[in-house]
Amino acid sequence: MRSTILLCLALVSFAANAADSARARLDAFARGISSISADFSQQVYDPNGAAGKGSSGTLALRAPRQFRWDVTKPYRQLIVADGEKVWVYDPDLEQVTVRAQGTEEAHSPLTVLTDLSQLDRDFTTGEQGSHDGLVWLRLKSKDKEPQFAYCDLGFDANGLAQMDFEDTLGNRTTISFSHWQRNPKLPDGTFHFTPPQGVDVIGDATPAAQTFPVK
Repeated sequence: MRSTILLCLALVSFAANAADSARARLDAFARGISSISADFSQQVYDPNGAAGKGSSGTLALRAPRQFRWDVTKPYRQLIVADGEKVWVYDPDLEQVTVRAQGTEEAHSPLTVLTDLSQLDRDFTTGEQGSHDGLVWLRLKSKDKEPQFAYCDLGFDANGLAQMDFEDTLGNRTTISFSHWQRNPKLPDGTFHFTPPQGVDVIGDATPAAQTFPVK
């Protein structure tokens, strides 16, 4: 009888731990999302651990391939992936660079928030336990030439709170998120970019065929 009770307690404990795993929190947070927005703050560290200047701004994603990363401090920079091209606008330089949207954006860890099926298809995952008040899940890209060595997603009770990743040169980036909005009504033009008149455009800005987001 005592062994049966202990077994039941062990099973209850396992179920509770499984329910509180980082993967379970990611599944719960991302389930049903077709678009999402948030505020972010970012800090980059070199391979020796020295911190560079921090930055902050807003982000928005919409399935399947649209993305907006708007840096507002300490300088302005805008990155827009419209599904066909990636635009990088530096107002201070009065310069826009544009290129075809490629696999590096498709393999961004943030894109799993609007496409959970991508998680197991493009990444291997591993639970990293709890630290700094968050529960962590490590992602490693299955791509033959990954853009990062690993990416750790940290979850609190409300969802994704932090993302830490290290690139192949040893630089580490920490991004903290706040004010997530699930399936928000995003303004028209959020994922569209037209170079301002008078700026230098580097790359092929020829319009692609008209595309529509998958509903």
